[in-house]
Amino acid sequence: MPELQTGGHQGYLRIATEEAFAPPELIRAYERILDRDDVDPGFESLMGFYLRSKSERAQAVFRRLQDLGAERLADMDARGIDRQVIAVTGPGTQILDRDSGVAMSELINDRLAEACQRHPDRFTGMAACAPQDPAHAAKEIERAVSKLGMRAVVINSHTHGEYLSDPKFWPIFEAAEALDVAIYLHPQTPPRDMVGPMLEAGLDGAIFGFGVETGFHALRIITSGAFDRFPKLQIVLGHMGEALPYWMYRLDYMHNAGVRSNRYPFMKPLKKEKVSNYLRENFYITNSGVAWEPAIRFAQEQIGVDRVLYAMDYPYQCPPEEVGILDAMSLPPQVKKMFFQTNAERLFKLA
Repeated sequence: MPELQTGGHQGYLRIATEEAFAPPELIRAYERILDRDDVDPGFESLMGFYLRSKSERAQAVFRRLQDLGAERLADMDARGIDRQVIAVTGPGTQILDRDSGVAMSELINDRLAEACQRHPDRFTGMAACAPQDPAHAAKEIERAVSKLGMRAVVINSHTHGEYLSDPKFWPIFEAAEALDVAIYLHPQTPPRDMVGPMLEAGLDGAIFGFGVETGFHALRIITSGAFDRFPKLQIVLGHMGEALPYWMYRLDYMHNAGVRSNRYPFMKPLKKEKVSNYLRENFYITNSGVAWEPAIRFAQEQIGVDRVLYAMDYPYQCPPEEVGILDAMSLPPQVKKMFFQTNAERLFKLA
């Protein structure tokens, strides 16, 4: 594999758009939760591993999550990554109680903004919020975007088993649409009433459970009519859209069949008629964790070359060889530049 370099020698910059961090204060809050007798089983599986396992992988991830300086920059240089778009790792603030989540979201945003100010050419931030308090979340999004320079919002999927399809959370959508910033709907472990059978098989995390739960969340938002209320709202899904692009035909057929037959009183017709129309017009997709050209090309063909972006998933999955695999994709040069660079510049207003 050729040496990976920053600076665009290959004809494009590499902008990685789903890169995680966690301040030490959040780590300490997670440790207190893990000490409780009633700890959520999915959270215990996820953060119990990364915070307490002695494995080389867990310790490397744990260390890198907390670094917004020299080690992260060195890792970026070694992988040829010109810029990271950084967000608080899942479950972020959303495992905390309301008051703790509110305070933590402010701390996270202040801490990330400081790092972005120190390294303005390398780091871009996504705003955290606490959906536990939707009104404060909307205000914090406004503060983080308008005053701290954040370029998107991260929501780490469900909040104590509740989903953004519930209109009580829609002040978050209203704020994001008004500020013209996208929401990155990022995975976390499935909630207590979903995770059990996955835990039994070791399939609760990134291998399967994350994608199932987050794709489910995105579908709930679409079928709730949220985009008919907020038509300019944009949501980003990682991991090749959490498999939704590959289900579009079936989703369209069965959603239409359910609406026509009045099977569910809460499932109403959508203004754009098809689920796939919302995926094509209200969603962006990153390839985080999927260095696989066939999947990327399919999403580009079905969702649009202007809506598929590069992401690494640092520090959870960041082998340098995956960068080489993607550099070698047989895409037209202008499409490859869109994938690695210009789509991210447009979406996150970097150019």
